[in-house]
Amino acid sequence: MSTWRARLGRLFPTLVLIASALFFLLPVLSSARFALQKVPMVLLNWSNVFDGWSLRTLSQPFKEDNFWPTLSLSLKLAGGTVALTLGLLVPTALFVHLRLPKARAFVEFLTVLPYVVPPIALVAGVAAFFRPNARWYLNSEYALVPLYVVMALPFTYRSIDAGIKAIDVRTLVDASRSLGAGWVTTFRRALFPNLMSSLVSSSFLTATVVLGEFTMANTLAKRTFPTFLYEYYGLKAQSGTALALMTLIGTTALLGIFTLFTRRRGARVPTRF
Repeated sequence: MSTWRARLGRLFPTLVLIASALFFLLPVLSSARFALQKVPMVLLNWSNVFDGWSLRTLSQPFKEDNFWPTLSLSLKLAGGTVALTLGLLVPTALFVHLRLPKARAFVEFLTVLPYVVPPIALVAGVAAFFRPNARWYLNSEYALVPLYVVMALPFTYRSIDAGIKAIDVRTLVDASRSLGAGWVTTFRRALFPNLMSSLVSSSFLTATVVLGEFTMANTLAKRTFPTFLYEYYGLKAQSGTALALMTLIGTTALLGIFTLFTRRRGARVPTRF
C-alpha cells in the first residue's frame, strides 16, 4: 500500500508539470502554425500538415515604416524603467531587510497594489492630473516610465526580495563593514555578485512588462511597440502573429542566456573586499 502511495505521490507532480507545459506550449505551437503555414485551419488534415510552410511572414514586419521607431521607443522605455526600478527597489529591499524587518509585510502589501488598481484607472487619473498642470510631462516620450515602474512592482520586488532572502545579507554586510569597506564597496563586491541572478530576472520581468503593455501607451497616444503590434495585427493577422511569436521566443531566449551567464559568472568570481 505504501508503495502505491509513493508511486502516486511521484506521479501527481509529473502530471501537473506535463499539463502546465501543454497549457503554455499548445497556444505557442498553434500561433506558429498560423503564422508560418498558409493552409487554413478548416482545410488542415494529416495529408497537408507539412504543406505551405514559409518563413516569408517573419521578414514582412521589418519592412514597415513604424516598426523600428516604435521598437526603439519601447527599448528606451524598458531601459529607463529597469534603471529606475532597480534604483528604487534594491536599496529599499536591503534597507527593509537590514533595518526594518517588521515593515516587510507593509512593503509587500504596497507592492501588490498595482494588482488592485486597473491600468486604465491609473493612467486615466495620471492623465486627468497632468494634462492641465504639467502637459510637458505627458508630451515627453519617457512619461510612461514611472507608470511602468508601478505596474512592474508585484514582479520585480518579489524577485529582488527572493534573491536577498537566499543569501545571508546581514553577515555579508557586517563582514564587509568590519573590514573597512564602505556601503558602495560592500554592495559592489559583496552583495551585487550574489544578487546578480535575481537582478537579471527582475530586469527581464520589467522589460517584459514594458514590451507587452498596451493600455497605458494607447491611452496616452504613445507609439510604442505594443501599439504597433496591435495595429499591424489588425492589418495583417498572419504577419502580426509571426511578430508576436518572434518577440516571445526572443525574450525567452535572452532570459535563458543571461541567467546562464550570470550563474556561471557568480560561481567563478570570489568575494573580495
